Amino acid sequence: MQMTLRWYGSKYDTVTLKQIRQIPGVKGVISTLYGTAPGEVWEMEDILALKKEIEDAGLELTGIESVNVHDAIKVGTPDRDKYIDNYITTLERLGQAGIHMVCYNFMPVFDWTRTELARVRPDGSTVLAYTQEAVDALNPEDMFASISSDANGAILPGWEPERMEHIKELFDMYKEVDDEKLFANLKYFLERIMPVCDKYDINMAIHPDDPAWSVFGLPRIIINKENILRMMKMVDNPHNGVTFCSGSYGTNLENDLPDMIRSLKGRIHFAHVRNLKFNSPTDFEESAHLSSDGTFDMYEIMLALYDIGFDGPIRPDHGRMIWDEVAMPGYGLYDRALGATYLNGLWEAICKSHGHKEAL
Repeated sequence: MQMTLRWYGSKYDTVTLKQIRQIPGVKGVISTLYGTAPGEVWEMEDILALKKEIEDAGLELTGIESVNVHDAIKVGTPDRDKYIDNYITTLERLGQAGIHMVCYNFMPVFDWTRTELARVRPDGSTVLAYTQEAVDALNPEDMFASISSDANGAILPGWEPERMEHIKELFDMYKEVDDEKLFANLKYFLERIMPVCDKYDINMAIHPDDPAWSVFGLPRIIINKENILRMMKMVDNPHNGVTFCSGSYGTNLENDLPDMIRSLKGRIHFAHVRNLKFNSPTDFEESAHLSSDGTFDMYEIMLALYDIGFDGPIRPDHGRMIWDEVAMPGYGLYDRALGATYLNGLWEAICKSHGHKEAL
């Protein structure tokens, strides 16, 4: 297991590489070229500059999150091959730079959905939260405006203002796309990119939809065990795998997270581990990583990863905003550092209880 932290780059992130380097057990970062648009080819010069900056700080660029997929690919428009060709070029350059894991998603319009970015918890911390009732009361065109004031001035990934300006057009694009068509378009995309993934040993790790059900009538397919196994069988290549995000799959309480992990042995290329606190099945808030602070048994999740021999990158996911920190919601330093340390502690205990003198 390789403990990492997500980092958006020195131009965008309030957290520095120097600070990340001081979190015990964190050896690498997961990053991206945050200023690039979906469909744009990544320049080798920019990839190498990002990698060098991270390595100069004593860390490793462990993977990319994300190389975003253009909507033309998800919708299956006539010009999708142009954008897939661009994606392949980017993958080639990442492979040539020695980067072997790419997280991506196939969610229509919104990369993730929350109705609050700063819900106040009883301990005074603030967290991302979701209520279906709030979504049902909103016009989707007003979604960005409803949460942007709580963003602390940050540009939210997947909610970039220039993208949100075209939200009505985006909804129109997906009007004829249902689950089956989205599955077919994902299959087409994966079949096109697998040869370059094979050549450069790049693990593609699809991120689950968040939340794991349809929002505003949009199709959602990466939501449960049945669908993710279908995705892997339809393009049966070991490089076609998943980002196992406990918080995203966990939004649906019917998902048995440890069982899902065990069913995906060899195909989990990246893990996001975090906790949620449910007030009702459709009202949840993000909590501290500690099991007792939320709904999930984090020990059982980490044990399942151990049982399948998971040795890839893992990161604490969204953290609470604590100790008066001002940062991108969910991506401050303090609570994610606590989360990384907690997960490392669970991992050490699991390894030693199974006869290992040191954590693997």
